[in-house]
Amino acid sequence: MQQDTSKTQEPNPKATSTAEQTHRGAFGEYGSDSNQGFIERGFSEKILLVGVTVANSSFSEVINSLEELASLVKTAGANPVDKILIKRDVPHPGTYIGKGKVAEIYEICERLDIDTVVFDNDLTASQQVNLEKVIKRSAIDRTTVILDIFAQNASSQEGRVQVELAQLKHRAAKLRRSNVTYSQQAGGIGSRGPGETRLETDRRVILRRTSQLEKELKAISKRRNNQAKRRLISNILNVALVGYTNVGKSSLLNRLTGAEVLSKNSLFSTLDATTRKLELSGGQTCLITDTVGFIRKLPHTLIEAFASTLSGVTEADLLIHVIDTTASDVYSQITEVNAVLQKIGADEIPQLLVFNKVDVADNAEIDALKLEYPSAIFISAEAGYGIDELLTEIPIQLVNGGVEEALFIPYEKGAVMADIHRSVQVLEREPKDDGVLYTVKLPRSDSGRFIEYRKS
Repeated sequence: MQQDTSKTQEPNPKATSTAEQTHRGAFGEYGSDSNQGFIERGFSEKILLVGVTVANSSFSEVINSLEELASLVKTAGANPVDKILIKRDVPHPGTYIGKGKVAEIYEICERLDIDTVVFDNDLTASQQVNLEKVIKRSAIDRTTVILDIFAQNASSQEGRVQVELAQLKHRAAKLRRSNVTYSQQAGGIGSRGPGETRLETDRRVILRRTSQLEKELKAISKRRNNQAKRRLISNILNVALVGYTNVGKSSLLNRLTGAEVLSKNSLFSTLDATTRKLELSGGQTCLITDTVGFIRKLPHTLIEAFASTLSGVTEADLLIHVIDTTASDVYSQITEVNAVLQKIGADEIPQLLVFNKVDVADNAEIDALKLEYPSAIFISAEAGYGIDELLTEIPIQLVNGGVEEALFIPYEKGAVMADIHRSVQVLEREPKDDGVLYTVKLPRSDSGRFIEYRKS
């Protein structure tokens, strides 16, 4: 295939553009002993982070996103030594940032001995090639870093299949916009995982492998659907833990159920959905599932690939939205999670907001959040604070989030009447000549259970 040869030149340190602005001083320098520096000498691959404000993106949003990108890079096992923020009106079609900024980045890379430049924005294949031609080292985007972390953390067969599928779809999207043919890079972020084991990654190879992986995921999804049907028959309610990555969902699952799910202070440490039984007050039992964390700019390819895992969210009767009270951008994280829930069709499922890590949070911030979210529960999954209140609230929310229906049960169906009184909330009971008219509240996942007796 013929490569894109958009016009790029050798670095010119004096090249500037009035449409471009750069901000670096506030971000720390390589080797700095200040708290603003990013040096962690245990890592080997040296990374320069690049953020770009375009269109309606605000300065503060891009800074927060860059801070998060630094955490992602560390999680991937590399060392973010410096970062640069560039302001443009619109992305440059050839390099995203423009000739002058490419030259500036080259100079920084040479001075700091940078191995890889990571952009917080998605790059097209041609932009990536043009950048690498000038800066003479790898240039990758945020999505590549996230996929790399997923590749490192995927442990189950399902997880590995989903990650490889997402990697291939990400590559395919780039290939559709370019004549570039990819080849394997030796080491570093973006070169790991089951989707990175091939040297030939042309369209034909990607499509064939993608089709094979999608068939595997369909088989997995079929098994999940059968499990869901069995849960419906057994009348067990489903609760899903959702939230931003690294907010403490796994810690909460462990606290509530005594599970021993891996829980560590790391982004995307949980990829595989874990389900446990949870005993509620009154002898009621539900299933509670720990799910993969969300993040801003979550790649669409990941959402598609992880559809079977995320079915634990879309089929839930209640979502426990776990929030890190100590997060600097807590409101933004709540918004991002709700945006992903909307994308996967789970935005209408009842939510219970649970603010975690209150044992290490600022009291003033906790008070402000309580005013903003008066119905939320405030807990510490690690210390156990607020857990009893949460356990009391879950069954209340499960009832309140149900679907109200009118059911007419003939007198000869005594077993059905007994089932109704035993397993669902009866709001009203009105005897008739030939049966009983019930007004009941059913869980969302159970709304079709008595469909033959539904009163139209």
